[in-house]
Amino acid sequence: MTPLLELDGLTRRYPRPRRHLLRAEPPLVAVDNVSVTLNTGRTLGIVGESGSGKTTLARMVMGFERPDAGRILLDGREITGLSASEQRRRRRAVQMVFQDPFGSLDPRRPVGWSVAQPLRAAGQGDTRTATEDALARVGLSPEDGARYPHEFSGGQRQRIAIARAIITRPRLLVADEAVSALDVSVRAQILNLLMDLQEEFGLAMLFISHDLAVVSSLCDDLLVLRGGKAVEQGAAQQILAAPGAEYTRTLISAARVAPRVVKTREGTR
Repeated sequence: MTPLLELDGLTRRYPRPRRHLLRAEPPLVAVDNVSVTLNTGRTLGIVGESGSGKTTLARMVMGFERPDAGRILLDGREITGLSASEQRRRRRAVQMVFQDPFGSLDPRRPVGWSVAQPLRAAGQGDTRTATEDALARVGLSPEDGARYPHEFSGGQRQRIAIARAIITRPRLLVADEAVSALDVSVRAQILNLLMDLQEEFGLAMLFISHDLAVVSSLCDDLLVLRGGKAVEQGAAQQILAAPGAEYTRTLISAARVAPRVVKTREGTR
């Protein structure tokens, strides 16, 4: 079976400021030859400390940045060097939820306008019905679309950001620290919402976090990054139960990872 997403030898370098007149500084390698696959309906957790390359990897998947080496394939088709117009069309299939929902919502516009933005970018004219449906699917009312971001709590704003991400019915959802700014009870609600949406739409998710406890509750597979390099990857629960790398053991010890939460028809256990 062809993976939905395949990252093949991705590398991203950034130039450093020159310190000496006659000698250039070596580049900062943010992501270094990383390869991983993600299948439909599964969640891949990407973890590591700050500066490990997690967000850079996400930005390359979204097309916000181009890799210096390697390939990104979606459904077996390389998307690494697409033009801006091709990237816009592809973005219906790949959407992102950011860490700070308030920063990603236009404070001058009603939230319904922001939720519908991906459809307008794709050239769709009538967005009202789709906007109301997206808000309802994340637990908000159609009337909420007329309100402004400052009128909502942090958890509600993240629900609005998720509504905007799912309005195009994407196949892949990239969540970059999507629950790290929320308190524990709201975080659990958002995680359950993401799992419900994944089951309903058959979403694949790329879930980026520094919190292994959250990753343990959500992810099927795991990629551990350190200094831009892949330290360890494989089935999440296998790695968390028996990590092969000392760095992974250090992360687990610091996180005090709890047993995975398993959702059932009757609730959570």
